Amino acid sequence: MSSSEVSMRRVVLYIDSFKLGGAERITLTWSSWLRDAGWSPVLLTRKPLNWDFYPLPDGVERLVETSDSRWVRWLGVVGFPVRVWRLRRWLKREQISLAIGVTSIPAVKLLLASRGLGIPTVVSERNFPPLKRIGLVWRLLRRWVYPWAALHLVQTQVVADWQAAHLGVRDQLLLPNPVQWPLDVFDPQLDPCSWLADAGVSGDAPVLLGVGTKAHQKGFDRLIDWFLALADRHQDLQLVLVGLDQRPYRGRDQQIELLARVHDRPDLVDRIHLPGRVGNMADWYDRATLFVLASRYEGFPNVLLEAMAAGCCCVAADCPQGPSELITSDHDGILIPAERPDAFWVDQLDAMLIDSDLRQRLGREAQAVRQRFASELLRKRCLERLEQLLPSE
Repeated sequence: MSSSEVSMRRVVLYIDSFKLGGAERITLTWSSWLRDAGWSPVLLTRKPLNWDFYPLPDGVERLVETSDSRWVRWLGVVGFPVRVWRLRRWLKREQISLAIGVTSIPAVKLLLASRGLGIPTVVSERNFPPLKRIGLVWRLLRRWVYPWAALHLVQTQVVADWQAAHLGVRDQLLLPNPVQWPLDVFDPQLDPCSWLADAGVSGDAPVLLGVGTKAHQKGFDRLIDWFLALADRHQDLQLVLVGLDQRPYRGRDQQIELLARVHDRPDLVDRIHLPGRVGNMADWYDRATLFVLASRYEGFPNVLLEAMAAGCCCVAADCPQGPSELITSDHDGILIPAERPDAFWVDQLDAMLIDSDLRQRLGREAQAVRQRFASELLRKRCLERLEQLLPSE
């Protein structure tokens, strides 16, 4: 195939938005891989451009779906077929060669819109479906249309097994998230030492770090409870939770809800820090004494992978799914079984805050993920499989 023919191949990567999050980041990474392989990638979202957090890769087109007319908005969910029809028209008009739907609802919509058009459609769930609940109608639609996909990109074997058993999915490619070292840097950049100093924190104060955009999934409520139990044992200990937007998430102010857990310990409010969205995460991992992943469930925890790549000592809940595929407990981090009580977590974190030699050893070993999950290896695996979906010339 000539270079001109390759460059004409248009691939759409369809996701709800490019807000801060792991699914959004991997979608951008895939678009870069496809661009470098000679494709013409189009990033399409339902949400407008002002939701975008990450910088757009060079040479990648960025589009937003046409907004609903007044009467379609008035119809609410009943207007869904109109939205599918509109997306279908767009796919035909843009002469799309390959379509990739990222996360459940965009994937369902894309599969319906591309049905019968001869466009290979790829689906990528980014969480563990039994625990990342969606509405009943969406679950029924997912069960109906997921077998139509030409390929499913899955992060863990457990997700692949579940989809095969419960959704009738056959063609799947195990594709964990890559880590690129050094980590990308983008705005906003907040220097952790200066930011914490402005909050009255000394430069040598120990820091527990949590990172994420969804407080409940990431277990930030539990992490605050553990911090409260540790605070009297470690008088200068600080808790930093990065990634929570001040904008409400599903109608709830996550920051206010978390700080409400400290209502009976007002003396500790100043030791809990919420810097919001940050684009220089390597600096924050470097400042952390411990990185703690308290998640109730995961798909494949990007933040844990990045913290390990940065050489940060990590403690993670052995939740479904992902942490156990990254950490070998007591070798390159600590895995704590999900059923362990809060007291066990507190004692484990306490011991690790005291033992600097253990933290340094685990942090050194953790950096091996830079090779295990190297971008180039996973890029080759992904692109080779996507090429096989296209009809032979």
